[in-house]
Amino acid sequence: MKIVANVATLLLTVAYFAQPAFAEGDAAAGKELGYTCLGCHGIEGYRNAYPSYRVPKLGGQKAGYLEIAIKGYRDGTRKHPTMAAQATSLTDQEIADVAAYLASIGGDTVAAGGTQGASFDKAVACAACHGQSGISINAAWPTLAGQHQDYLLNALSQYRDGTRKDPVMTAQAALIAEEDVAKLALYFSRLDGLETTKPE
Repeated sequence: MKIVANVATLLLTVAYFAQPAFAEGDAAAGKELGYTCLGCHGIEGYRNAYPSYRVPKLGGQKAGYLEIAIKGYRDGTRKHPTMAAQATSLTDQEIADVAAYLASIGGDTVAAGGTQGASFDKAVACAACHGQSGISINAAWPTLAGQHQDYLLNALSQYRDGTRKDPVMTAQAALIAEEDVAKLALYFSRLDGLETTKPE
C-alpha cells in the first residue's frame, strides 16, 4: 500500500510541475465560435443519447481545463462523436477562445468558494488536484463540485477502462475501489459548485 501511495504522490508531483502552456483566450472571439456549445451544455439536465448521462455543467469550470478537454476530443484522447465533430476543425487559438468564452459564463458559486466543511474519506486523494471543496486549485484540473453525478460516473469509468486517456487520471482511477466509484461521483455532485451555462 505504501508503494501505491508513493507512486500516486510521484504522479501528482510530475503533473504539477509539467503543466501545459495555455494560449491566451479571447472570450469575445470564442462567443461566436462556441455559441453552439450551449445547444447542449446550456440546457439544464440535457442528456447524452448513448450512453445516457447528463452533459457536463461548464459554468464555473476553468478555461485551462476546458482547453485540454476540447483538444482531447480533437486529438482523439477523448472519445465522443459529437464533441469530436465540433472540435476537429478548431485551431489551438480557437480552442483557447472557446474555452475562455465558456469559462466566462456563470460560476458564481465556484467564485464564492463552494461548499465549506464537507468531507468524505474516499475523496482525500482527489482533493490534492480537485480541491478540498471540489473546486480545482489549478487551471489544468477540472472543478468537480456540483457536476452531474452520472457524468462524473461516466468520466471515471472511461479513465478506468482506458477510453479516456490521461496519465495522471488513468493511474488515479485505477486505484479507486470498484465500490467507491459511485460514492465519489455522488459526493462531488452534492457539493455546491458548477452551474449549467446560460446563453447571454
